[in-house]
Amino acid sequence: MMARTASPKRLRALVLSLGLALAGGPAIAAPEVASAGCEAPAYLLATDLTIGRVVSGLRNDRKLDILVIGSRSSSISSAESTAYPARLQTLLRDKLPGIAVNVSLEMRMKRTAAEVASGIGQLVTERKPSLVIWQTGTYDAIRSIDPEDFRNALSEGIEASQKAGADVILMNLQYSPRTETMINPTPYLDNMRVVAQEHDVPLFDRFALMRHWNETGEFDLFSPSPGIDLAMRVHGCLARALSTFVLDATHINPSELRTLR
Repeated sequence: MMARTASPKRLRALVLSLGLALAGGPAIAAPEVASAGCEAPAYLLATDLTIGRVVSGLRNDRKLDILVIGSRSSSISSAESTAYPARLQTLLRDKLPGIAVNVSLEMRMKRTAAEVASGIGQLVTERKPSLVIWQTGTYDAIRSIDPEDFRNALSEGIEASQKAGADVILMNLQYSPRTETMINPTPYLDNMRVVAQEHDVPLFDRFALMRHWNETGEFDLFSPSPGIDLAMRVHGCLARALSTFVLDATHINPSELRTLR
């Protein structure tokens, strides 16, 4: 059930204000990654949960296939190779020499969690990743989707992905101080945390990371004209944090990772 629907004009304004990364294509390249700074609290880069299918793939098949299911904020218009999925691929290849690492991006722009969840099982079956990184929540918050419906959709999507053979990491909403008076992210953030705990899947807290970087002066996310340079810097930092989070979720000793050749 939808609590209320914003007007088309308001929806466009919200999407644009949240879109540090402007819409772009899903191509994945291997850019040079520069990620100076980007310091973050250690607890945001670690998880007690284990992504077992990824561990099996690393040890037995020497490969890691990741499918990012994302939206507008997964890409950078005209600079897709600098968006976080491509940078994540580069970083993981550097950290896992001898492992075939491939990160692909499936864009699901302006789709609610329920709309994505309905087809996620088939998508995973076709693409056969060992890990799905499901970035969601922003559009549901913009559309004021009923939080209970959002929660049910998350559960459906996670279960379908796991049944199709993939581990799942949830990635929550972007943080944007400019939209705090326009949308209420709290019910969606809370429900993502609860569903992640219920299904024993790691939650990558993008919202908390971006808020931390904004509050510490790493980025000025309140800027009315963020520009592509800021988008590229944010994506670089997200990729760095996400690569650390993914490897931590394997719970493989770093010395063992270096021998996975």
